[in-house]
Amino acid sequence: MFALTRKRKIAVLIGVDLALIVFATIAGYYFLNPFILIPASFIGRLLVSSMVLYLIFGWVFRVFTRINRYTNLREIIAILLATTCTAIGNAIYLISFSEAFSKRLILFTYILSAFFIILSRLAWRLFVERRNMRPADKDQPVKQTLIIGAGEGGRVLYNSFLGSKTATDIHVVGFVDDDPNKQNVYLSNVKVLGKIKDLPQLIQKYNIDMVTIAMPSLPRKKLREIFDLLENNQVTVNTMPSMEELAAGKINISKLKEIDVVDLLGRDEAELDVDSIKDQITDKTILVTGAGGSIGSEITRQVIKFNPRQLVLLGHGENSIYLIHRELNNRYKDRTTEIVPIIADVQNREKIFEVMKKYQPEIVYHAAAHKHVPLMEFNPKEAVKNNIYGTKNVAEAAKANAVEHFVMVSTDKANNPPNVMGATKRIAEMIVTGLNEEGTTKFSAVRFGNVLGSRGSVIPVFREQIANGGPVTVTDFRMTRYFMTIPEASRLVIQSGALANGGEVFVLDMHEPVKIVDLAKNMVRLSGYSEDDIEIVETGIRPGEKLYEELLLDKERSEEQVHDQIFVGNVNGYSLDKVLEFVSHLPEDDEQLAHEVVDFANSSNK
Repeated sequence: MFALTRKRKIAVLIGVDLALIVFATIAGYYFLNPFILIPASFIGRLLVSSMVLYLIFGWVFRVFTRINRYTNLREIIAILLATTCTAIGNAIYLISFSEAFSKRLILFTYILSAFFIILSRLAWRLFVERRNMRPADKDQPVKQTLIIGAGEGGRVLYNSFLGSKTATDIHVVGFVDDDPNKQNVYLSNVKVLGKIKDLPQLIQKYNIDMVTIAMPSLPRKKLREIFDLLENNQVTVNTMPSMEELAAGKINISKLKEIDVVDLLGRDEAELDVDSIKDQITDKTILVTGAGGSIGSEITRQVIKFNPRQLVLLGHGENSIYLIHRELNNRYKDRTTEIVPIIADVQNREKIFEVMKKYQPEIVYHAAAHKHVPLMEFNPKEAVKNNIYGTKNVAEAAKANAVEHFVMVSTDKANNPPNVMGATKRIAEMIVTGLNEEGTTKFSAVRFGNVLGSRGSVIPVFREQIANGGPVTVTDFRMTRYFMTIPEASRLVIQSGALANGGEVFVLDMHEPVKIVDLAKNMVRLSGYSEDDIEIVETGIRPGEKLYEELLLDKERSEEQVHDQIFVGNVNGYSLDKVLEFVSHLPEDDEQLAHEVVDFANSSNK
């Protein structure tokens, strides 16, 4: 099929409009001719004048460069302005320079021209919408759809469905909105059928297959309420795509964003003290260890927004550092920040000191660590080398080079740890906070729970299991965990660094813990299955796992809150000398090493 370029479309549009002006002028002449005498010479001058002036004013008001399948009031106003100015120009020119003229024909031509041009735009929009409403494949079932939100978002989404070649399998049955003033009214010729609480009844009544949320600012709490309402209904739930995709007409099922478990578990975005963060980061050199990991890479994404002078990405994995370095360079190419990728292992003390001396960072975010609990139970030496000795190397290098702020990313598993991973992180906390007593560097640590979607998180595992048809495995149906999104955790780590006076163990407010089995059930439902389709089975607790995680022991809880979502824990430990003495005489035997590390970490809380 021959496809018109944009320039050709504009040329066709100009040709159609000029033809309609000619038609309007001739129609006006034949209509008025029986009643008034109109000189034939005037018709020719009026035609030439109208076409020239319309071309000028049509370009001024951008009549020819608009997308006509989305014709609305703005396009109609632009046409009216162009034709009105053309009529006024005709009147001034012809009355001033022509002895024979007809004011009535000028007026009649103006009215008919505006009418025919507007009618052509509306007819084209109607044609496109009707054409796109025809199913591309007669054997393809049409999705009966409800749109939640009868506001601007709902209107734009519905109109985009009508104007999209790729949304032919979507039939919008109606809108749902809690605004009492919108009940039983029509938006874009589609009725508002009820309120959100009526969703279960409406789904049954109209055999709904899909519910699309068209409320971009919908709070996550309300989203969870909607999802709970739909728990017993086999419908697909998704949200509208970006406004850019809507404007471009790129609407199809794949573009509608499916509700993710992150949307249900995450909280509304925390308000940050931007001024304090900006003062600390802008025009400074920032070093992030573990910069290729889930948390480390997100810290770099957040930090670069504050325009540091230099951002040093340090990590052991070549590919992960390459990917985050490329991403930052592509996304922030207009920034002046120098982005430096460094391949280095935090266990290599000499290399870490060399990097710290060369780049002289003002702030270090230490996110490098081994975090997988069962894996570290089988590899305690590696956990000790990376989490304890690696942290010690980075922290001491920071101190030796007078780094202003050192922020260690810790974990809720450092609290009362029964496993090697948590114990090594607790010992690392004691090293970091102990170093704060000497020198000018302000050392602090930040504890938080599981991050949604991170490497090693249960969510990617569940997704894979569901994609394979199940079963979904949960180690214990009683198990609970705290969850937070990666961006939120990273922002609050940065905020904690800005609030640190030195020596604190900050604890992020994780809100209520979530049962892992409930997480699995939600993911099964979000994937369009029931528990009859995808079985959820209990497999037993793995080595080192706890049923319940705690951010602090009861005696460590503090009333001191430095931010809406950040607390300071009363976390006491051994002196730095005692910790360093302990880690310098660790046994070689794996079993004995694991036992001593866990015992030492827990005895520090007594």
